[in-house]
Amino acid sequence: LPVKKKPRTFYSAEQLGELEKMFQEDHYPDNEKRREIAAVVGVTPQRILVWFQNRRAKWRKLQKLSIKGNRKYPASSA
Repeated sequence: LPVKKKPRTFYSAEQLGELEKMFQEDHYPDNEKRREIAAVVGVTPQRILVWFQNRRAKWRKLQKLSIKGNRKYPASSA
């Protein structure tokens, strides 16, 4: 039997703004905090969990790219 995938969740600009603000405060919200965020944003705690997992992956990727970029073009010492 094929596994049923959940339909993609689309977030409004307001929801994304709230999620990004929460992400700046804490990259790893606990279960209680995820429930609070879910209530504010208006989606399920499971969707919040997935959003934070994806956002951390994006954050790590950006960190890696910025480190690589700094090595590629080192600041010239004057």
